[in-house]
Amino acid sequence: MKKAIFILSGLMSVAVLAGLAARAGQDAAGCRDHPSLTRMPQYDLVECSSSDFDSYDFYDPLTQGKTKVTAEGRKIWLSYQVKAEYADKSPTQLQIVRNYETAIQKVGGKTYSWTYPGGGELHARYAAGGLEIFARVYINRGGKGYTITLIEKEAMRQEVAADARTMAADIGASGKAVLYGIYFDIDKAEVKPESEPALTEIAKLLKADPDLKLHVVGHTDNTGALGHNLKLSQARAEAVVKELVAKHGVAADRLDPHGVGPLAPVTTNDTEEGRAKNRRVEMVKQ
Repeated sequence: MKKAIFILSGLMSVAVLAGLAARAGQDAAGCRDHPSLTRMPQYDLVECSSSDFDSYDFYDPLTQGKTKVTAEGRKIWLSYQVKAEYADKSPTQLQIVRNYETAIQKVGGKTYSWTYPGGGELHARYAAGGLEIFARVYINRGGKGYTITLIEKEAMRQEVAADARTMAADIGASGKAVLYGIYFDIDKAEVKPESEPALTEIAKLLKADPDLKLHVVGHTDNTGALGHNLKLSQARAEAVVKELVAKHGVAADRLDPHGVGPLAPVTTNDTEEGRAKNRRVEMVKQ
């Protein structure tokens, strides 16, 4: 069984490929494509179902399919069948897999896939519309049909950012404060707007103690290459410093950015919960 692994980055927003617009002429009543993952044009959407809350097991792209992950949330199931005019020349299972891999690569996420005579599967996870989405594309009958199963899960939010008083206490006790309230898109270094409450508290901390200087240390999980994660964590630390200086009036000489990538985990990287805790920013007293 041939397997293909693709490690991807960014946020999900639209479309399978340019030119792959859905044609709904033969679609089942009440069925429509998922807004984040549309169909290949040779197919009709012949059946669908959804439930407000359910679970489904996926091969986890973050471990290259070595483990399974159970996702819980809104469940959507879509079944596609090749149009009659393409019955003798339907796309192969490999074509279907490659189209969806390319689409998800363009908009962000991670995939794990394989094909076999007559079928194939693709498992993916990506972000779209403030949700974490898990998807399975299952191909049957040599490409004449395929199904997509999706779970829409609320995007994982790390712990609420500590306030200035708590950060001061943590620094006094251990020399550092760990923050889970500074957010970045997948594989990106731009600080997201929802990080503002945490940044405001850091500025308050520094204003309350004019002599305090901090190392701003970026951390990642161990997904991906070490060199890439070191550069990413450095860029994220620099982005945090830039925000504090430009928008909160903190003197640049009070902040020193560093990136250590996955080299100082606080817990295991073998679970999504563990990886989430390892993705963090720390304020270390100079």
